[in-house]
Amino acid sequence: MTKRKKRQDDFQKVKLKVGKKKPRPDNATSVSFRSKSIHLSEQLRRDESGPTTHRQLGIKDLLSQLHHYNATVKQGALFGLRELLASHTPLVHQHLSTILSEVAAAFTDKDGVVRRAALRLLRFVAQCVPGEHVAPFFPLLSAHLTCAMTHISSGIQADALLVLDVLLEHYPALLAHRHAHLLTNFLELISQQKLGGGAKAQAKPGAGKTWALSITPERRTTAQQWRLTVLLRLSRFLEAVVEERAGEGGVVSADKVTADKCLVTPLELNWEEQPFGKGGVQVFENSGAKPTPHSTYRLRPDLEPGAGVDSVLGSLEAVRGFAETLVPLLMEVWVETVGADSGHLISDDAMALMQQVLTVLQLLRRLTPQHHLQEELDSWLRTSYLRDFRQHFMKNFPYSLLDTPIQRHKKKGEGKRTRQQVMGGSVASGNADPLGLNVTLCQVMVTLSVKGRGQPEGQDADWLGPIRSFVRETLMDGGRLGGRQLAPLLEVVWRLVLNQKSRTVTEELLQAVHAQYHQRNLSVSVRLMLLRFFSRLYLQEHLSRSKILARWLASLPVQLVQLGSRNPQLSAQILQTLQSAAAWRNKDLLQSLQTQACSLYDPVQGCVVVLPADSQQRLVQMLYFLPAFPPDLLACLSRICNTGRVSASLAATLIRIIHLRSSLSGWQCSSQEVAVRDVDYFSFLFSTLMGFCQDEITELQQREDESIALPSSFSPFSIYSTPEEQFTHHWDVVEVSEVCHCLETLGSRSQCFDLLQNGVYKTLVGLTVVPDSVCAAVLRFVSRLLDVNVIPNETLLNFLSNCCLSMLSLFLQLEPGTHRREAVWGACLAALSTVPRLLRLVLQALRVGDLCEEEFPQVAQILQLLMQHTHLRNHMIANNALLQQIIQELTYSVESRDQWLTDLLYCYSTTVSSHRGNLF
Repeated sequence: MTKRKKRQDDFQKVKLKVGKKKPRPDNATSVSFRSKSIHLSEQLRRDESGPTTHRQLGIKDLLSQLHHYNATVKQGALFGLRELLASHTPLVHQHLSTILSEVAAAFTDKDGVVRRAALRLLRFVAQCVPGEHVAPFFPLLSAHLTCAMTHISSGIQADALLVLDVLLEHYPALLAHRHAHLLTNFLELISQQKLGGGAKAQAKPGAGKTWALSITPERRTTAQQWRLTVLLRLSRFLEAVVEERAGEGGVVSADKVTADKCLVTPLELNWEEQPFGKGGVQVFENSGAKPTPHSTYRLRPDLEPGAGVDSVLGSLEAVRGFAETLVPLLMEVWVETVGADSGHLISDDAMALMQQVLTVLQLLRRLTPQHHLQEELDSWLRTSYLRDFRQHFMKNFPYSLLDTPIQRHKKKGEGKRTRQQVMGGSVASGNADPLGLNVTLCQVMVTLSVKGRGQPEGQDADWLGPIRSFVRETLMDGGRLGGRQLAPLLEVVWRLVLNQKSRTVTEELLQAVHAQYHQRNLSVSVRLMLLRFFSRLYLQEHLSRSKILARWLASLPVQLVQLGSRNPQLSAQILQTLQSAAAWRNKDLLQSLQTQACSLYDPVQGCVVVLPADSQQRLVQMLYFLPAFPPDLLACLSRICNTGRVSASLAATLIRIIHLRSSLSGWQCSSQEVAVRDVDYFSFLFSTLMGFCQDEITELQQREDESIALPSSFSPFSIYSTPEEQFTHHWDVVEVSEVCHCLETLGSRSQCFDLLQNGVYKTLVGLTVVPDSVCAAVLRFVSRLLDVNVIPNETLLNFLSNCCLSMLSLFLQLEPGTHRREAVWGACLAALSTVPRLLRLVLQALRVGDLCEEEFPQVAQILQLLMQHTHLRNHMIANNALLQQIIQELTYSVESRDQWLTDLLYCYSTTVSSHRGNLF
């Protein structure tokens, strides 16, 4: 190859073929390398400054990410905060101020995902933190909420309502205190101020015509659905304001006729401290309770007041100013809604919106700072808007639901957006209630009627007539109404009855309510609601001339007997009404009570023994108003006092009431007013004193069980051991309570004692088995009733001596410190110290020759107890000869001098005889 050709080959261009890999240059440098990772343990250590999320982010990192420009980062930070706070709840309280300020700032974020994440975090924080901890930061939340509600973006406004739902659910009181800042925001969501009139006209309080409904075309929902959501939140907000004022002692709504309001707490008097009026009774105003002061509810006014709604609603003029702005808007909403439908048939969406309009109107009249101002506000509403209400509300009344075919073809996502707009419990499509709408309309209209007699035939007859017909037909159509449906109907009936004061109207409406009351299988809440309605109507308004109320009152005792203890709450409500009506001497009621008395006061299944203590007390107090006490009723009452199913103090009250209704109480009354005959009164006292009826005592004579001790030479009677509770109760009734006291207050104690000793002779003398409680009761009443001029007969003295011996024998068998032992000893001691001859009979009955050797220590112990007692020492000295004879017989009957005999001789020498040698 030539030199020239070789030089050309060096610079010749290499041709590359398609699809072939480019050859690697000879002077290419290899850049490949190998490396190994180095792991440092310090890099895996967690942040010790506080807990972190699964992404190893602490609360400071998450809070700092909330200021990032990226929406995804802010959403992740909000999710991380919720995760961190859910696992570490104490962090909520530690960083509450920062968390609330950051969450509130996200209310107006331009990205919807951030706002929804902030809403979920706010709901979680509200569930963890009480209102008193959030109160210092609530003005900041309110300010951000105001910015969100008045934002130019419709999406932010919609999400602001969801925030408002959370605050209404958890902090309604705090929101109520900010009502001056938030009321205007609701109006701006559905309306706007007109440009005409100038700024001065717009700023003038009460300039309600400067506002008009607005429509925002870019919203995803229709104007009707958007107004529904706004009015729903407005009604809840106004309800929170009303409830907060009621809690502070301000406005108390009188519309809730079924609530247990205006009830006077009875003043409880301890008659044991004031026996039979011997001392003065100190009565306190309001039953000793402190009266509720008037509300001091005041709010700080805004720096820039608006069109009469930013001012504080602390006066009637301010409420009127707000009403002048709101009511015309509500009327425009109503006209626009009803205009799309024809006649009285309304679609479900329109009906839901109309319901909210009426609810807001109903709450508006309750915004007055004091209850007595409601009538003045009602009068102003009647003067200003009654014509419009009659024209639009009553035009097609009553309204019914229009059946529309289901829309099958819906745009994708439309249902989801609608649910988001009405989230928080609003009335969605398909849940409209025609009855609720019509009843609420009746509530609003009835408050505007003129009070006075004969008004149904006057100027309001044209629109009150349809309301009365609707209420009457609804109550009498045979259908059962729930509590939410019945309560407003009863309110309408209440106002119609009191405002019109027409007997014909009253009877018609009460007949309809009475028909609803007599339906079967009503729920307890509904039955209680109807009871309270009739009770309040009778007790507070004194409609005693109504035949329906008279018939209802007469049926209450029968209902109480049938109800029994199945529902104590209903029984308590019935008893409260019965007691008040009986105090007013309602003839029909007293006659019905007299007929059902034996059933009410049955000692086994009567209401007086199966109901709670409060109801038992009312039943016993009602005895004072009964016209008469026949023998069968007194027998039931005596068994009630003895069975122990009522307390001893209540049994004492019962005995005292019967004593006051008798002719022996000392009250001056005619023979026709005496409810208890003298013979029946003594029979009642004697039966209560015995504690056992004649049939039970007869049955005891034939029983043979361990509870009956066999008789012995030391114990003449077979003593039946009464159960401990029954013995204690009977002793309290006899000793502590009123039986002996009533007997002591009678005019002639000798005649009273003769009657009772004849009863003992006919009932107890000749028995072989006697209950220990009966023996103790007989000994106790003898000691309290026996007078110096009274000489008991021999039969009674022998029976009493046998009772004393049996009780003394029982006393030695009882354990020391028990209530029964103290009662037995007290009864024996009182009888022996009161009747000296009884002590001699007891000593004569202690025949040592008839006793066995095991009974000698018992006799010695009894003698020691009698000699050691101060009240019996003189009587024992008087019977010294008989006592010496018993001790000598005991000494000669034992072979060895035991310790019990030594103790007896020593006791005798120190208490009765000063010379021990006199015994021998």
